[in-house]
Amino acid sequence: MTSEPLVITSDSLLAAEAARLAAASGVAVEECTDAVGALRRWQRPPLILVGADLLVEVASLRPPRRDGVYVVGWGATGEPLLRAALEIGAETMLELPAAETVVAGLLADVSDGEGGDGMVVGIMAGSGGAGATTYAAALASLGADRGPTLLVDADRLGPGAGRVLGLDEIPGVTWSDLGQTAGRLGARALREAVPHIGSLGLLGWPTGGDTSPPRPEIAREVLAAARRGHDLVVVDLPRAGDEGIEALLTGCDIVLIVVRADVTGTASAARLISRLPERDRVRIVVRGRAAEPEAVGRALGVPVIASLSDQRGLSEAIDLGLGPIRSKRAPLARAAAEVLTRCRLRAGAMAA
Repeated sequence: MTSEPLVITSDSLLAAEAARLAAASGVAVEECTDAVGALRRWQRPPLILVGADLLVEVASLRPPRRDGVYVVGWGATGEPLLRAALEIGAETMLELPAAETVVAGLLADVSDGEGGDGMVVGIMAGSGGAGATTYAAALASLGADRGPTLLVDADRLGPGAGRVLGLDEIPGVTWSDLGQTAGRLGARALREAVPHIGSLGLLGWPTGGDTSPPRPEIAREVLAAARRGHDLVVVDLPRAGDEGIEALLTGCDIVLIVVRADVTGTASAARLISRLPERDRVRIVVRGRAAEPEAVGRALGVPVIASLSDQRGLSEAIDLGLGPIRSKRAPLARAAAEVLTRCRLRAGAMAA
């Protein structure tokens, strides 16, 4: 497969606009000015932009269905073009100049080589004080050693994942900023805009600013862009939420519940797990040694993926801005590493 998107149009102005947007996104495009030539190239490009001027002619050749096909044109489109777009399996019709940001985002994703197969891991606390945010931060920190990783802080009333990671003083885009956006969010744009150190990024909440929950469509778009642009996405989820949180929860490949290994922690986790959808995606991380991890798993009817003992000096290290991982031999780091080992960084795949 070639890395260059294919632009199919005989409209010189449309071709020039596509080339301009591609150059701004750091990618070269291949141009084709006839439908027959486009059919010969149809299967190779990662992205195809079909000009409205050649759409009906391309559709008449009945190209095979594939992903990544979009129709672009100037202004409004009528029913014949809509019918032709459906025939070629186009994902949507983009009207320029209004949709130039969307087109630029599509091209930017190609330039970054994003395959859209990063794994999304949700973390929830089985009870108050279980340490889910700290565990999420540890998982993201270790994940960043293996590739681009984003920690999404979805718990707007929580302790703040940025503070746990020591990223709270680094400027960047927050949920509040994304709440004002519309349309497709570019994966590279998201990765570069959030506060980050090396391969580790954070999408969190502004300090002392607006903490309104994200709308469901914003949450879904953020998660899709995060998946395209990162090997691993860790979502710190609250125990209760609205439609935006439900959208994030639904988008997770696996959901880990951090459970305190005592009677009250297990009872609270049982109530939480009972209202979660698709329990086959749920695993538990047992914290503490008041009960055996296997006993906690049997009580909850959910497999145990990792366990850890309480770690001395952890709160002090976080207060000093040192982050949750001071030693990879510490219990928290070992439990996070165990999950990363068992969860292949492929969406939906987990080692047995």
